[in-house]
This record gives sequence, C-alpha cells and structure tokens, in this order.
Amino acid sequence: QGSVDCPNLEFEYGDADGHSAELAELYSYTEEPELSTNRRCFEEDFHAQVQDRRWLELDEAQQKAYIMHLLDGLEVVNRDKRLRVARAILYLAQGVFGDCDNEGDVLHWSRHNSFLLYRLGTFTAFLELLNMEIDNSQACSSALRKPAISLADSTELRVLLSVMYLMVENIRVEQEADPPEWKTCRETFRMELSFPVHTEEPFALLLFTMVTKFCSGHAPHFPMKKVLLLLWKVLLFTLGGFEALQAMKVQKREELGLPPLPEDSIQVMRSMRAASPPTYSIELMEQQQQKRGHRSRRPLVKQDSLDIYNERDPFKNDEAGVDEEENDDVDSGIEGELDLMERDAIIPVMPAQHPPIERVSFPKGLPWAPKVRQKDIEHFLEASRNKFIGFTLGQDTETLIGLPRPIHESVKTLKQHKYVSISDVQIKNEEELEKCPMSLGEEEVQETPCEILYRAMLYNLPQYMIALLKILLAAAPTSKAKTDSINILADVLPEEMPITVLQSMKLGIDVNRHKEIIVKSISALLLLLLKHFKLNHIYQFEYVSQHLVFANCIPLILKFFNQNIMSYITAKNSISVLDYPHCTVYDLPELTAESLEAGDNNQFCWRNLFSCINLLRILNKLTKWKHSRTMMLVVFKSAPILKRALKVKQAMMQLYVLKLLKIQTKYLGRQWRKSNMKTMSAIYQKVRHRMNDDWAYGNDIDARPWDFQAEECTLRANIEAFNSRRYDKPQDSEFAPVDNCLQSVLGQRLELPEDFHYSYELWLEREVFSQPIRWEELLHYQ
Repeated sequence: QGSVDCPNLEFEYGDADGHSAELAELYSYTEEPELSTNRRCFEEDFHAQVQDRRWLELDEAQQKAYIMHLLDGLEVVNRDKRLRVARAILYLAQGVFGDCDNEGDVLHWSRHNSFLLYRLGTFTAFLELLNMEIDNSQACSSALRKPAISLADSTELRVLLSVMYLMVENIRVEQEADPPEWKTCRETFRMELSFPVHTEEPFALLLFTMVTKFCSGHAPHFPMKKVLLLLWKVLLFTLGGFEALQAMKVQKREELGLPPLPEDSIQVMRSMRAASPPTYSIELMEQQQQKRGHRSRRPLVKQDSLDIYNERDPFKNDEAGVDEEENDDVDSGIEGELDLMERDAIIPVMPAQHPPIERVSFPKGLPWAPKVRQKDIEHFLEASRNKFIGFTLGQDTETLIGLPRPIHESVKTLKQHKYVSISDVQIKNEEELEKCPMSLGEEEVQETPCEILYRAMLYNLPQYMIALLKILLAAAPTSKAKTDSINILADVLPEEMPITVLQSMKLGIDVNRHKEIIVKSISALLLLLLKHFKLNHIYQFEYVSQHLVFANCIPLILKFFNQNIMSYITAKNSISVLDYPHCTVYDLPELTAESLEAGDNNQFCWRNLFSCINLLRILNKLTKWKHSRTMMLVVFKSAPILKRALKVKQAMMQLYVLKLLKIQTKYLGRQWRKSNMKTMSAIYQKVRHRMNDDWAYGNDIDARPWDFQAEECTLRANIEAFNSRRYDKPQDSEFAPVDNCLQSVLGQRLELPEDFHYSYELWLEREVFSQPIRWEELLHYQ
C-alpha cells in the first residue's frame, strides 16, 4: 500500500541540478519585469554604438570592442549611469534573449558571452563595484530606517551579484563541445577565485562577510538568496564537487601509502534500490482487523524478522510472521521494507517438499564491504585476554599466545577488513608534532584552495556558522515567523504589495520557492565545507563541526524534518512558464488561480529532495563516532522523526536515515528494538557493517554516559592545539631564543604607559625598595 502512495523517485543526486534549472533559481518571479529593463538599457546603448546590426551578427573582435566600451562606462561617478551599464552587461550575461528564438540559443549565448566577459576583465571590475556597494553606508542606513524592505533597496547589489553568478555558473559547467581556450579560461578563473592575488583573502570570504553583516542587522537590504547561491557555486567551483572529492581522496590515500578504498561510495549508492516506506497507523489498524478475523490462539513464537536476510527456514510455520506484524508499534519502522519482487530476488525460497540438505541461502551480497578500526581489534583482544588469560597487553595486537584457536581466526578476519582512514594518519601525525615540536621541525602544509580558505575563515568561523544557521532557521518551513528572526525576504517582496488574489498566490509561491532555494544553497555549501575540510585535515573538519554543534545545528536539522516530509519533497512551488530562460523567449500565457494551483507535473521537487539528503548527510557527519552528539539525537527524540522520513522512496535518503537510526539504536532500549525489527533488518541490509559493532544490543564499551563531556573537551583541546600550532605564527616563549647579555637586556626600550611617568617613584618605592630581596628563592626556582 505504501508503494502506491509514494512511487520510487527517479532522482539522481549530484553536485547541482541541471544547468538551466540552476540559472532559473537565481531570479525570483517578482524580478521578472527587470529582464525587459536590462534589455532596454542594452539596446539603447548598443544601437547608439553599432548601427543596424544585432549582437549575434558581430564577429568576436567587434563584440570585444563593444564590451570594452561598456566596461569604460562602469568607471563613471554617476550611480544611475553605472547601473544602466551594469544592466547592459547583465543582459549580455543573460544571453541576449531578445535576438534568440528558443531556450537553447539563450543558454548558448549566455555561456559564450560569459567567457567573453571574463576574458576582458569584467569579473574584477564587478568585484570592485561589489566592494563599494558593501561599504555603502548610505544604502545601509536608509534600509535600516525603512519599516519594510523591498526589491528596490537592493537593485545595484542584485545586478552585480547576478552578473557574477552567471559568469561563475556558466564557466564552471563543462561541456564536451567547449573549445580549448575555454578550458584554459576555466582553470585561470578557478585559480583566480581560489588564490587571492590583489586582495588578502579569497572571494568566498567576502561573501561570508556579507552573510555575517546581514545577520548582525547592519545590512538588512543584502539580497541573501543571491549571495548564498553565489557562495555555494564559488565553493563548488574552487574546491571541487563530490566526484572531484572522491578522486582527491583516492590520490591522498596513495600518497600516504594506504590501501585503496574498498568501493566507490557514489557508485554503490547509485545502484542501491529504495525500500518500501512504512505502513502507518490507519493502514496498520485495518490490516490488524483483517488478520484477527482468521487468527487462531497459539503460544508466542520467537521473532525472526532478521532471519530472512540470513537464511530462510522453509519448515517454519508461514503464519509466524503475523505475530511479528502485530507486535510492531503502530508507528513502526519500515514495514515490508522490500518489495515482494525484490525479496524474491534476494532470498530464493526453497520448496517445502525437498529434504533439508543445505538450507543456507544468503543474500546476493551486501552493498558495502565491512570495515574494522584498529581500536576495534584492540577492544576485542582486550576482552579476550581478560577472559582467557586474566591480564591485558595494552595496544599489542600481534601477541596471541594463550588464546584459543577461534580467537586467532577472529583476529585474522578482523585484520583482513581493517580500514585505516586518512583521518587516523592525520591524528597520529598531529600527536607526534605536539610531542616533538623541535626535532620534527615545521610541517610542510600544501597550499590548496581548501587550506587557503580555512586559514582565511579561521578567526571568524564561529560567526559564519551561526549566521548560516540563523538564515537556515528563518528559511525552514517548520519555523514560525517571530519578531526577532531575521527578514530573508528583502529580495523577493515587491515595492507594492499584491492587490488581487492571483497576485497574492503568485507572491506566496515565490516566497516559498525563495525559502527552498536558500535551504538548498546553505545545506549544499555546509556539506561541501565539511567534506573538503575533513579531507584536508581532520581537525579543520572537527573545528567547523564543533561550532555547528555549539550553534544548535543538530536540533535545527531535526526540527526541519519534523514536518510532513513527503509534502515538502513533492511541493510545487514553481511556475514553469515564469522560469528563466523560458519566460524570455515565449509569450506568457494568461495565469489563472487554477494553473498556479496545478503547478508543474513533476513527480517531486529536485531541490527539496537534494536539500533533505544534504541535511541528513550533515547530521551524519556531525554525529559519527561522537557519543555525546549521538545522545543529543536520543534526547531530542529523533527516532520517530527519522522514521517518518523513511516514507520517501529514494535509496540515498533512506540510507542516511538508517545510518542515523543505527548509531542511536543501542540507547533506545530493548522495547524499541523489539517493536522495530523491520527497521533493524533494513539497517542490517543497507548500512555498512562494522565487525564487533554492538549497535543492535547496547553492550558497547564506549557507551559510558559520564565520558561524554570529557570526550568533547578533549576534542576541543586537540583542535585548539592544532590551530595554535599551525596558524599562530609567534611561537611559544619557551621555544624562543633567550638573550643572555645583560647590557642588551637592560638597554631595550620598553613602551610604558603615559601615567607611569607620573607615578614611577611611587612604584619604585612600593615594588622595589620596600620589598626584601630573597636570594634563596633564586636557588629553589625550577
């Protein structure tokens, strides 16, 4: 029944949506009239310069000459003239749609013009203008005085950010037909954005500063959606997307001499199938009533819902499953998490009349290779030695004397699946550098875009994280409009509020779409930051993670999921006829309330499903191997919220939900596990196995509540030690060379406060002459 409500979602996860969809999301529907304003500004100037010709008819030299003329126009003092020229350049970046017949042409010319604009230095010119606008105190103060901020307050900023976004997005996206000079251009642009040349900071930092300035209330007119979209795309372009990240990970493992990864996680997830969603209250009650009609009383049978994944007992009473169904909670986990077809494919059922020869029929293979940490092997040997010998050998994993044969076999199997992560190597190196700072000397840090970004972000990183989460909270569909929350609608609300019902509906859709795009960009950029910092250095990742946790990221994401997630994923907050580039080349049909209500005919909303997966991945990154944070999931009662999210039939989303349920299973109690055996078996089937992991039983050595706070404090101390060692250049005084010459020490000039000159005699009397000199203290001083 569940699969009728929600069919399998044909969703392919990637770095971003399709090219035209990503460009369309830059504009809100209330900005649509500005498209014709841009066109008018361009055509007035163009026809004055070039007689009786269209842009598409000019050769490249003439196009370059005209762009240079426009760039000269940006140098004028008059703001209005500058804005008109900026609008003309924006029209070029939008693909001179007035001369095009279809959407494909618009997108083609948009890319062509973006490369041309970049090669002539447009991005640098716009960067200077953006800096001027950010520092424009007049615009800030007038926006602060207004009771309601609208689109008009951010006109200049929106034009500048739109041009920059179109250039970044068009140049970032690779296509097979790109000429070689475009490829060179792309690499140069990536370098320019990653490694600051003229300024002291990378471009992404300027955008982060805009975000914090907006959240502090000093610049409420900043168009936040455009800033966040541009920031996300700049990070995606400079740091690299998920596939680039995977390649970097493989390369880094090679450099560190680690064995290759057991599998490519992106490919495994793409080949996974979704499980059927849970059956919920009403359906379950109906099923139970039907079953009660033909059910005979018999003693309780042991639950064996996990057995179907190991081996099928053909002689077991077929009705044994009925009790298990009824023992499940009403709001139980994934009911029938496999379709019947899928179940038959995995477990070949043996006909009952055959004699029981060998009835072991395993699944065709679990999707993930099991992993074992060094720590797991140590724990296993410690327990075994305590049991059989009565004492332990610390971290020695080689000596097996006195242990029985099966333990030898177990250790051998564990070592076969041992996985050493890049993080383990980095932590070990860091410990050695802390221990022997003099003998090991300075560490060589590779100047990657990621390293430069972290160094630039380091000192204001807590503020950046808090600001992003504040905006995420304001954009979440579950948050109520409070008076103290920030206004993120400054760049979507028109100057004149709607009068008719149709206008109100259109604005309502626009506002919801605007919020969804903000959630999408924040979730994507946070995930990118976490993944890249983790690869670059584990303590950089931990620093960002810890500040996200301190800023209440965990309850915020759970609050986001505490809604009808199916309706969020299938929301139709878009009007396809108003989307760019469609609206630029086709006449708009008459919009009616019915056509707005019907929306598009898509099965789901790509950006919302993308946001949900990203937020789940962030939550996984924050809580993995952190008992204190896992306890936060338990305390905030995340299990029922996460189980509801399993209704979405999309394999990747279900995988991350099941991972989050797996880590907290041991804390949820036996009753929960007993009544959610279907969820437990889905975890077994879809999530990676960690040998010796007691996730299902709760006998874990690490599960000691009193250690949680200490664990977080130790981590914090390690992060601070790492940051001060690598980024605080003045070394500690105990390592600084000592001046032993009395003359030079006494001859040093000391900066003394002004009032000291008036009271130095008093100071001498009190601190020097009246104090007896205790020479013996010099001898005892360590």
